Amino acid sequence: MTRYGYAYITAAFFLITITGHWILGWFAFVDEAAQHGQSPELSGYLIQVGRDTLENWQSEFLQLLWQVVGLAYFLYVGSPSSKENDDRMEAKIDELLRVSAGEKAEALIAALDERYMRTHGHAKPHGHQR
Repeated sequence: MTRYGYAYITAAFFLITITGHWILGWFAFVDEAAQHGQSPELSGYLIQVGRDTLENWQSEFLQLLWQVVGLAYFLYVGSPSSKENDDRMEAKIDELLRVSAGEKAEALIAALDERYMRTHGHAKPHGHQR
């Protein structure tokens, strides 16, 4: 539960709000049909609520999802558009270690690279944990 807690909470919020949206939408649909002297039909409601739901998802949910998930993904894989000079910073720090640590520098750099799972200047997520 703790590893995917955020996903479970988000899924619960989603299910609660979509169910509330559909239930309240049904009551509004029934009320509108009564105002026009008609009886509500499930097929008409499903078409209307489906259209409204997809319209909201297109304008809000999918846009936000792409921004959050897309950004997180590209930051994770280290795309050139999201890198913030990690390679350059790593090279500078390595050179500083070589200057200050002398003969121990390469062993120290190798130990740090192993500990933080560094490859090509990019650390993997949670590399600082043992």
